[in-house]
Amino acid sequence: MRAPVKSSASSSRAAFPAASPPPAERAAAPGVFTALAEYAHEQVSIFYEPSSGYRGIIAIHDTTLGPALGGTRFWNYPSDEDALIDALRLSRGMTYKAAVAGLNLGGGKSVILGDNRTSRREAIFRAHGRHIESLGGRYITAEDVGTSTQDMEFIRVETQHVTGLLGKSGDPSPVTAYGVYRGIKACAKLRWGSDSLTGKTVTVQGCGHVGYFLCKLLFEEGVKLIVTDIDPQRVKSVVQDFRATAVKPEEIYGQAADIFAPCALGAVVDDDTLPELACAAVAGSANNVLARAEHGHALRELGILYAPDYVINAGGLINVADELGGYSAERARANVEGIFANLRMIFHRAKEQGIPTSEASDRLAEERMRDVSRIKLLHLPSPGR
Repeated sequence: MRAPVKSSASSSRAAFPAASPPPAERAAAPGVFTALAEYAHEQVSIFYEPSSGYRGIIAIHDTTLGPALGGTRFWNYPSDEDALIDALRLSRGMTYKAAVAGLNLGGGKSVILGDNRTSRREAIFRAHGRHIESLGGRYITAEDVGTSTQDMEFIRVETQHVTGLLGKSGDPSPVTAYGVYRGIKACAKLRWGSDSLTGKTVTVQGCGHVGYFLCKLLFEEGVKLIVTDIDPQRVKSVVQDFRATAVKPEEIYGQAADIFAPCALGAVVDDDTLPELACAAVAGSANNVLARAEHGHALRELGILYAPDYVINAGGLINVADELGGYSAERARANVEGIFANLRMIFHRAKEQGIPTSEASDRLAEERMRDVSRIKLLHLPSPGR
């Protein structure tokens, strides 16, 4: 039996739930349109399904290059407005990530509000699948924080617009980690003239799926690891498996290291943490690492090389996107190798133009979207003429 989803039809900007949302959801409503105006999205859809408790937001930022692809994040947000802002920021990042990676995809993201430890996963994710199906192929989802390949299988019952399925591309974490590893080597090449990481020190913030696989790759190349996570068990695993040194979460920023690799949630480079950083480069898998755009300028002024997050962490997107045309692990891995060259090009552009690497990557993405949008203006004759 299909899980019912109650919603009005999606408009060009936002679809709001027909069913009355919880009081907290109503309280967040005044900020919705302000946020939409700030981030300039094509569409935001908000669904509430009371029987399962599903509360989901799907944000489609830009479809110039193709349908929006982005993972589903399941998180217990402090407020509904926080969830909306996260979806808007993450989906924008996906637009730029796909553009720089050379994919014919746009940017989207979805968030499910609630405790991701719930046992009611089938009902919640089938409701989410119905929500995705209502958008008619404009948005394709995949795994993200708080979700798994099994959750994608539940979504698949209700819609074909899902990737990262069992037996296909599967868990993107190892491929994301490999892309970050290649990106760190690109940083090393620029900073020290060699991409060898042997004997370097890397601080890793976050020891989840991607963080763990990244630590494995770094350890195998002879890197000294300093790690932290809010989950002590994750830290314990990395310490035992890769002889890492553990520090408290608030101590990670000030650790003397060659590379700081943020691999948890975003906005970790901010006014408070910038003065603490004791590294030559920032390069990790987290999205939206910079709390604000000006922090990219601040890193440049401090002489700290920044690998733009949506460029270095594109491995997972490249991997699941390959599934859309018939998955080949070898082809996906070869495409992920391109992250090294993309970063080298961005570093060169940033130096040549005298701008932060974050701005150089934005310009590169915007150039591609602008060029493709112009091509789409070319007139094509109607069929049969």
